Amino acid sequence: MNAPFALLRDTVSLVDLRQPDEAARIEGFVAEHGGSVFHRPAWLLAIEAGTGQRARGLLAEKAGQITGWLPLNEIHSPLFGRMLASSGFAVEGGVLANSQATALILLAAACELAQRLSCPTIELRGGPAGEGWQVRTDSHCGFIEALAADDDAQLKAIPRKQRAEVRKGLKSDLTIHVGTAPRDRHEHYAVYAESVRNLGTPVFPRSLFDAVLDSLDADILTIRHQHKPVASVLSLYHGGAVMPYWGGGTWEARALRANDRMYYELMMHARQRGCTRFDFGRSKTGSGAWYFKKNWGFAPQPLSYASWTAPGHEARDADPTSAKHQSQIALWKRLPLLVTNRIGPMVARGLG
Repeated sequence: MNAPFALLRDTVSLVDLRQPDEAARIEGFVAEHGGSVFHRPAWLLAIEAGTGQRARGLLAEKAGQITGWLPLNEIHSPLFGRMLASSGFAVEGGVLANSQATALILLAAACELAQRLSCPTIELRGGPAGEGWQVRTDSHCGFIEALAADDDAQLKAIPRKQRAEVRKGLKSDLTIHVGTAPRDRHEHYAVYAESVRNLGTPVFPRSLFDAVLDSLDADILTIRHQHKPVASVLSLYHGGAVMPYWGGGTWEARALRANDRMYYELMMHARQRGCTRFDFGRSKTGSGAWYFKKNWGFAPQPLSYASWTAPGHEARDADPTSAKHQSQIALWKRLPLLVTNRIGPMVARGLG
């Protein structure tokens, strides 16, 4: 009697996402497996176009069928060194696979690839991790809740104290504008750059926002006071959810409750677009942003992040809240906007 055929094993390859057919196959796999927008080849390529950080990815296949996918951006920074990020400039990522065995094969391949590319660090923003990886579940939380059935129900769903802030914003002399036109992009970048400077963080290059807006389902909602933009957010739409991703406000926004108004208006706008969930994104556990989202009635959900460091190397530290960077943050807050807007993109494109 003949012996049974041996089971075919997964094969792993480094894919060229610039090949439309290959990218389309992976997009289909991501959609079928409920992957995030940050798993999509379109995201990786937008990051490359906007920051110069190369889009890569490892694909597992068996008998011609995709069995696993690990999206990657190769990040290089003169200040923070080199790494592979899954995914770059994202809050989600990591391996999508049909089985734990396939996931482990992809992770092993990622470690080999990182060493070939002289990247001593790999960061996974979600998904499974293998032996030898450092996993943290206490650093960040995600915030996702269902959208209400109508505008009134959405307002009533907000806890009383935060609802009062939204009502103040509704009474302010504010106008709402949604779009992706040059004016929308210009105003958003101006507001966002000022907002992150005030937090001590370098601003991302304008080209990053343009690339995401041009490649993905995204738009900008801006709040103006007397024709001047005071709050603005660039949001991503994926899988029935809206995610306000890059947003902020000027100093004037606080007194006007413009940020509160902005997120409420985005909830209504997203529902009109057919969204059923509001993804408030991630925040560092215990931070001001963490409490702000919790005050909106969103329950924090701990996120699992993993990192791998090559033997003989120190772990990468690009965490803006670490003690190592506090003096630089304090200095950055005092710099003029003209200076931070010129220097910031050169620094921020290496944060990943």
